[in-house]
Amino acid sequence: MKTRGYAALRAKEDLVPFEFDRREMRDTDVVIDIAYAGICHSDIHQAREEWGEALFPMVPGHEIVGTVLDVGSEVKRFKKGDRVGVGVFIDSCRTCSNCKKGLQQYCYEGMTGTYNGYERDKKTIAQGGYCNRFVIDQDYAISIPSSLDIKGIAPLLCAGITLYSPIRHWKVGASSRVAVMGLGGLGHMGVKFAAALGADVTVLSHSARKRGDALAMGARSFVDTSVEGWNKELKKKFDLVLNTVSAEVDLDPYLQLLNTDGTLVVIGLPGKPYAVNAGTLLDGRRSIAGSMIGGIPEIEEMMKFCAEHNIVSDVEVINADYINMAYERTVASDVKYRFVIDASTF
Repeated sequence: MKTRGYAALRAKEDLVPFEFDRREMRDTDVVIDIAYAGICHSDIHQAREEWGEALFPMVPGHEIVGTVLDVGSEVKRFKKGDRVGVGVFIDSCRTCSNCKKGLQQYCYEGMTGTYNGYERDKKTIAQGGYCNRFVIDQDYAISIPSSLDIKGIAPLLCAGITLYSPIRHWKVGASSRVAVMGLGGLGHMGVKFAAALGADVTVLSHSARKRGDALAMGARSFVDTSVEGWNKELKKKFDLVLNTVSAEVDLDPYLQLLNTDGTLVVIGLPGKPYAVNAGTLLDGRRSIAGSMIGGIPEIEEMMKFCAEHNIVSDVEVINADYINMAYERTVASDVKYRFVIDASTF
């Protein structure tokens, strides 16, 4: 299937227009006419080979939303015209205990990423969503509520579920006190979800200019972490701290915010391992945990939650020829709060 998009032909080079062939539709596949594709910071890391050796040419993009253009003969979950999405993975082994539980992101054999990897046949290079068409097995496509503004949906497939999953796993509710580290593409979704569940949310950010946005999104408090002694009055105040920061930070001041049995969840992926003060962990039976996106059932649950609470990502819509500038602005944290590409411009 002829497809138009943008690709990185080599590491650290600008993305350029690129035509390639998708696989032809199989009996259990859906063909998607892409409407919007989100730009995730991990797209930049992989296109620039900052996370290790990558496969080129690379069409990035794992935040994809569009409309079903065609379906295979055995497809039951979708029909032509349905709104549909694709997230960070397009397949998994389907047989391990995690896959059977709907935790495909933790597949023991490894999930099949949407791009920069091989499909399950181990020879076909998976290409992502910076393009006009996508083909995926129905079991790994996401049903999207028609009531949501389609422009803000794509980032929910990565940034959204990355926050929704730990918020649900640690049972955030009306009695919870939650701190969100960073107010970017990830963090702003954490604020919206936790606030919708009734939690008392505090945003921790070194960008004082984001205070107004944080409060408008549902946070009750904003703390400027660039101010000396910022955590003094916050120690032992929170049940959950969500670390959405990808930069290398000293975790100790944030661990001190946790109440007894509180948990700091690492969501951002820094370049180097964290150093941890064991004494801070021991003081109050505190924990550090990690969380990575979510499985298909949880993503669809999140979509229903978003429809009920009218939650989408805050986005800037761009044309395809702005992708390289959007990369630079994303690295500089100059975006409110996610770029999405209008796929009609590919």
